Amino acid sequence: MRILMIGSGYVGLVSGVCFADFGHDVVCMDKDAAKIEALRAGRMPIYEPGLDALVETNVKAGRLSFTTELVESVAEADVVFIAVGTPSRRGDGHADLSYVYAAAREIAAAVKGFTVVVTKSTVPVGTGDEVERIIRETNPEADVAVVSNPEFLREGAAIEDFKRPDRIVVGLHDARAKEVMTEVYRPLYLNQAPMLFTSRRTSELIKYAANAFLALKITYINEIADLCEQVGANVQEVARGIGLDGRIGSKFLHAGPGYGGSCFPKDTLALVKTAQDHDSPIRLIETTVSINEQRKEAMARKVVRALQGDVRGKRIAILGLTFKPNTDDMRDSPAISIIRSLQDHGAQIAAYDPEGMENARKVMDNVLYAEGPYEAAEGAEAVVIVTEWNQFRALDLARLKGLMGHPVLVDLRNIYRAEEVTRHGFVYESVGRPQ
Repeated sequence: MRILMIGSGYVGLVSGVCFADFGHDVVCMDKDAAKIEALRAGRMPIYEPGLDALVETNVKAGRLSFTTELVESVAEADVVFIAVGTPSRRGDGHADLSYVYAAAREIAAAVKGFTVVVTKSTVPVGTGDEVERIIRETNPEADVAVVSNPEFLREGAAIEDFKRPDRIVVGLHDARAKEVMTEVYRPLYLNQAPMLFTSRRTSELIKYAANAFLALKITYINEIADLCEQVGANVQEVARGIGLDGRIGSKFLHAGPGYGGSCFPKDTLALVKTAQDHDSPIRLIETTVSINEQRKEAMARKVVRALQGDVRGKRIAILGLTFKPNTDDMRDSPAISIIRSLQDHGAQIAAYDPEGMENARKVMDNVLYAEGPYEAAEGAEAVVIVTEWNQFRALDLARLKGLMGHPVLVDLRNIYRAEEVTRHGFVYESVGRPQ
């Protein structure tokens, strides 16, 4: 199949590269000339484990190319994926669909022959209908089928998720499009990945409903963690106890500083707005959004309490800046709110992250960026683990203590055992566990 991927950001690039690895002929298009030039030179615009090698392999095999030109690429494609950004719109929280609709107009003007147009971007219910209307209005002669095919990729594990998905959701109303989409994903038949064909609107809602439910699970266990601290219970054991129930499951039951990233914050907010617009409010998700915002401030207060309520003029080392490990994504990372709150309390921040510091510099001021965790800890009154990168899981605690002004470790991801840390002379704070 000849595939065009419009948008070479996280979703578009990973999807396009994986389709090429399946054997399809893929062109990844983006209007950012610098990004395309970098990709042609083998430089990735994002950090995703294994992506650079996969790009190199498929470019050499002639299955993958990059371009800034849309018209010719659309005309030659059997399938055109729209994978542009849909950020939260300023002021009201709705998904900003301007990039999606602009892509639809450009596709309509360039399309030749029967073409399947697929929304891969995360979009609210009814967006596919509007994309189809725009194409018909722009070019009444266009022979297209508009399809919804949401992505379910975890940053840091996106390639594995794409090649071994839990499910492939495809929303459509055209039998010809079903044949094409079946062929696009045919290489996954060996993995027995279930393909769920639905209506277009159902497919669009599945994406939002899935992300909102996962965000709800995270928020739920964080509230249980707070209760555990008050009653002397252990949230990790509570999570294991309930997660062994097959009806609940163990995933997304890890207490911490709240969710962030490119999906959960904007998707929960967009679902809330969509539900309100249709006079069917989802109050559980409205509350989830509110609690998650408060969670980040609460984690900053936990750090302040660990230093007897006063952090003014004190150096605090922050380990981990990205919203999760194995990515350089800083979007809505809990670290941003935590650091800003600590700065408001007068703290001086030194920080280290294996991949996220370049992006962190774009969104946070007055932070000393260190070359490693031990450099960040030099002279610090407290070390705070915000993101659970593997290299933070086995720190030399004796060395760490020797570098610090006071041995206080605030572990917001519960990656250490209290007895191990306190044995080295630290004051240790974690989340939802007896102190």
